[in-house]
Amino acid sequence: MKIVCISGSPRKNGNCITMMQEIVNIAEKANAEIQNINLNQLNYKGCQACMSCKTGKEDCVLDDDLKDVLTAIKDCDVVALASPVYFGEVTAQMKGLIDRMYAYLVPNFKTAETPGRIAPGKTVICILPQGQPDEKMFGDIFPKYDNFLKFMGFSNTHLVRACGVMEAGAVKNREDLLEKVRSIAQNIIQ
Repeated sequence: MKIVCISGSPRKNGNCITMMQEIVNIAEKANAEIQNINLNQLNYKGCQACMSCKTGKEDCVLDDDLKDVLTAIKDCDVVALASPVYFGEVTAQMKGLIDRMYAYLVPNFKTAETPGRIAPGKTVICILPQGQPDEKMFGDIFPKYDNFLKFMGFSNTHLVRACGVMEAGAVKNREDLLEKVRSIAQNIIQ
């Protein structure tokens, strides 16, 4: 099993990394192949709307640090996307990746029976820590991206929201959240 863990956090040891480490620990016990990616350390652009991925190419034609990330996502079984919530949205780092995932859609995606280029059966674990403790705030983030991910071809999606964890490492004191991540990972990774 191949697992790709992608952090959109600018913090090297923040809540995203702490929560994803729970996935990595379980994956290591299962002898899974693991790739960790920190988007903040990469050099890339957002989607340039060139439409090359819809007019002859099946992959994004931009030749930057996201090229290998996009390939890794296509080649893995499980992808964990973790981003803190900044100003009611995923970070700019994560949004840039998500926009580039537009290349995963076939040219006629609006009418195609199978609009995505992602092989069926792939799983996404989405981790969204936020400083705001009110769970009613920013609950609209995942449903929006969940629709896009399923449209691209990801079959199984899971969400872990961590509300009220503002400071780096605050999630370490939230066993309920860490256990939720572990439970999801244990059910997926075999």
